[in-house]
Amino acid sequence: MKRLIGLAVVLAIPAAVQAQDWAKARLEKSPRHLEYVKVEHDRRAVNCFVAYPEVKDKVPAVVVIHEIFGLADWPKLLADELAEAGYIAIAPDLLSGMGPGGGGTESLPGRDGVTRAVRDLPQEQVLADLDAVVAYVAKLPACNGKVAVCGFCWGGGQSFHFATHNEAIQAAFVFYGGGPTDEAAVGRIGAPVYGFYGGNDARVNATIPRSEGLMKAAGKAYEPVIYEGAGHGFMRGGDAPDARPGDKEGREEAWRRWKALLKML
Repeated sequence: MKRLIGLAVVLAIPAAVQAQDWAKARLEKSPRHLEYVKVEHDRRAVNCFVAYPEVKDKVPAVVVIHEIFGLADWPKLLADELAEAGYIAIAPDLLSGMGPGGGGTESLPGRDGVTRAVRDLPQEQVLADLDAVVAYVAKLPACNGKVAVCGFCWGGGQSFHFATHNEAIQAAFVFYGGGPTDEAAVGRIGAPVYGFYGGNDARVNATIPRSEGLMKAAGKAYEPVIYEGAGHGFMRGGDAPDARPGDKEGREEAWRRWKALLKML
């Protein structure tokens, strides 16, 4: 199913679909401690969803960077799934304060409104938000100070980009997102980058060779894996009740690999 490819150092849809009700229903049944917090910095307040594992020792944390659909229900469910695996997970709403009346993802009208708002986010603001979230979660009493980032689709690209910016992170997990194209930026990466890509996603996969070349030339660790038969967004798609077989299988294989990598933090 998976293929290791290298190791180097929209249209509006109904609100019910956008809300991902199946994810919300599963999240409401979680036995773990879930909460919302505000992470403040530079006159901004970033709303974040936090999921805690049921463990007795301090553990690493993972920052979950949402898709272009904002902080909908599925990224929160993914955070809970990370907590189930034994890690603190924090999912910031990078649209905090960007919606009507100072709202976030939930205040924007429909999928088109959300995707346009995410697309137009200032990159400097995104990086500053993520810096603040990383610093916040690293200092939580239940965290051992180690923090990794992960992202999906738009968030996958942001995860790769954030690795060029913040030296405090332990790893970047890039799910079907493009990589940086600037040699100087790649040279600043300190953490290993792990890529997860769907075989039926030629648009994103076309960016992998350049990322491989830049990372190898800079002596950076980059391990992209393609999951054959899976499409773009297979981590969310494979989680859904009506998941396509390729997405479901890709997600299961990606989770096995991801959990093994998380244990290395």
